[in-house]
Amino acid sequence: MPDTSRHESAAASRPLARPLSPRLSVYRWHVGMIASLAHRASGMVLVLFVPFYLWVLHGMTASPDEFDRMQRMLHQPLERFTLWVAGVAIIYHFCSGIRFLCLDAGWGESPRMMRLTARIVLAAAALAAVVLGVLLW
Repeated sequence: MPDTSRHESAAASRPLARPLSPRLSVYRWHVGMIASLAHRASGMVLVLFVPFYLWVLHGMTASPDEFDRMQRMLHQPLERFTLWVAGVAIIYHFCSGIRFLCLDAGWGESPRMMRLTARIVLAAAALAAVVLGVLLW
């Protein structure tokens, strides 16, 4: 069994150059970090959207009168905005998820490619947001 006491004592005597509990304010913001945080945020939006979606789905399948009521409700500005936010979150989360799957598979791991793919995903989401906004209004 190798002697690790020498390595452990050397590591314990070195001061850490990084924070023990990093926060967002510690890091220098870059496009990859923004893309990663946006992926998490879009996932949270999607989870929070599920109860609304299930409520609308239930209302639309309950009866013809409920269907009409739900359809009228979904044409209100707040509900259109909710659908727009959820639609943008779905599109962004999907595109970003494909990016992360590619990174997990070892494709595009260079810093240059990671920045490029993050920019592509953010641009695709911005374009989708505009298109979805035009379609909903």
